[in-house]
Amino acid sequence: MDLKNLNRINKELNAISRDPPPFCSAGLVGEDFFHWQATIIGPPESPYENGVFFLDIHIPIEYPSKPPKVNFRTRFYYPNINSNGSVALDILRDQWSPALTISKDVPLVPEIAHVYNTDLARYEATAREWTRKYASK
Repeated sequence: MDLKNLNRINKELNAISRDPPPFCSAGLVGEDFFHWQATIIGPPESPYENGVFFLDIHIPIEYPSKPPKVNFRTRFYYPNINSNGSVALDILRDQWSPALTISKDVPLVPEIAHVYNTDLARYEATAREWTRKYASK
């Protein structure tokens, strides 16, 4: 492990702690700099309102040359997240760049993408139901 990589991870952790994205937080799991837990609070007036969603972020030793692996622990109804919580975003695969930090959608679940594109009201109703069922206190 290169000390420079660990310094970068620590710098990003400090940055996200000081100035987190809206409705998000992240931190270490224990003292492991390579395993983070993130939380997303469903934004008001969205289908995810009142939901609390947990994610695991595993940072490879080769970071930032290789992307982190992000996985939802809370079930989440969205075209790029499958039932196992796997996230399909090109920036977490082949479009990753060391210039990116942890902070063109290709749907992982085409059926959900189809509902999103053809019946937004049904999509939002299902997202609200999943939020109530899986992510509400």
